[in-house]
Amino acid sequence: MPRRNLLAIAMVGAVSLLCWQASQAARPKDEVMELYGVFVDAVELVEMNYVRPVSRRELLESALRGMLHELDPHSSYINTSQMKSFKRQIEGRFGGIGIQVNADPEVNGLRVIAPMVGTPAYEGGILAGDTILKIDDTATEGMDLDKAIELLQGRPGTPVKLEVLHEGIEKVENITLNRAIIDLPSVYGDSRKPNDTWDFMLDKERKIGYVRITNFMQNTTEELRNALEDLKGQGMKGLILDLRDDPGGLLSAAVEVSDLFLEDGMIVSTKGRNTAPKSYEATKEGTYTGFPMAVLVNQNSASASEIVSAALQDHKRAVVVGQRSFGKGSVQNILDLEDGNSFLKLTVATYWRPSGKNIHKFKNAKDSDEWGVSPDKGFEVKYNAEDYFAWAIDRRDRDQFTRRAKDARSRADKDNSKEKSTAKGESKEESKDKPKDQPKQTAKAESKDQPKGKADTVPHEDNPAKEKIARKPYVDRQLNKALDAVKEKLGG
Repeated sequence: MPRRNLLAIAMVGAVSLLCWQASQAARPKDEVMELYGVFVDAVELVEMNYVRPVSRRELLESALRGMLHELDPHSSYINTSQMKSFKRQIEGRFGGIGIQVNADPEVNGLRVIAPMVGTPAYEGGILAGDTILKIDDTATEGMDLDKAIELLQGRPGTPVKLEVLHEGIEKVENITLNRAIIDLPSVYGDSRKPNDTWDFMLDKERKIGYVRITNFMQNTTEELRNALEDLKGQGMKGLILDLRDDPGGLLSAAVEVSDLFLEDGMIVSTKGRNTAPKSYEATKEGTYTGFPMAVLVNQNSASASEIVSAALQDHKRAVVVGQRSFGKGSVQNILDLEDGNSFLKLTVATYWRPSGKNIHKFKNAKDSDEWGVSPDKGFEVKYNAEDYFAWAIDRRDRDQFTRRAKDARSRADKDNSKEKSTAKGESKEESKDKPKDQPKQTAKAESKDQPKGKADTVPHEDNPAKEKIARKPYVDRQLNKALDAVKEKLGG
């Protein structure tokens, strides 16, 4: 391609990406041409001399990512292949089977974190802790997580065949599921009922509810309203809103969630260099009031979760408990490129609290500077790295499903017992007379004395698949502090 054509492409791309018309008035035209000429020269040199062939598209996309990364960590370039994943995160809907998975090198496949209630995976018998060995005859060993998700998802109604190894059962099962529309949940409780749905009432004696928002999506407000109506029907007198590890999401969802608890006043305002200032106000209609609240935040609570916690704190609607939030108070706009086939996610403004204080942690900001959301005086509960890891593991385990997992493990224990008895030549009558306190016991037997819903297990060193040992129930000091704060407001 002639140099002048390549230069023209670079110029057009730059115009679309950075809207440089405004800056052109501030610098001579020949300077702009000179700067983009440097870029074109670099592209040509790489094309001719790099150790392997590289496409101009690849070079351009790499240049875009590098440029935006230098601006701030939240601006990015989204190409055509990344669009599905990006839209799924925003919309919370996709065609699939309804499981959360993670690439786990220890099991040489995909580890199932949890199936979602009511989805094809849940109804088809996929359990938390299962390993997916194959997806439609494609082995998952060493597979990239994005590739695995791409294979699992698809048009609703189409089948997908899985080769599954259930945890604790040395037997592979082939399961065929039909994909369906999956709505990603964003609102959770603290523990699950026997039917695997969430129990939102944390303290049944004092009627203190608990709701956890994992991210802010299009359906978050509706899910939260349903949870509040459930709690209201049970006579809720206080509420804990857990926003720990919530990375944020949609500004509109953050405003709507804040509005559920505020009757009036500013929720948040935005200010930018080339955007008009805007403020969002609360309305009285549909507000849940008349009960004390505590909001939990930690070092990973960011963006939309900071908007909500800051608004409730500034209006004294809730006490904030935990530790200082992340400090991501910037607004990203989605700007179309290539007729909507790719996008720029570009920071254009920052969030400001109702009090007028700043949320965003700017580059080189100090701990003594004003940013983020800090706990109210007397309600800071810091977790070090070890504390945080223990909390994250406990939270993950409590998010998994109870009844179906227990039923499967129980069946596995019985099958294993029968196999052992047969191998030793024992009859059923002989095994009945065996003492119950055998040296080796299953995880179910060992955790019998643990408090319900609080017991946890760790793999046995010799046989991690079959044998487990119980560890002490985890105590969430941050949650307990929030619970104490609500109890105090209720009068004792």
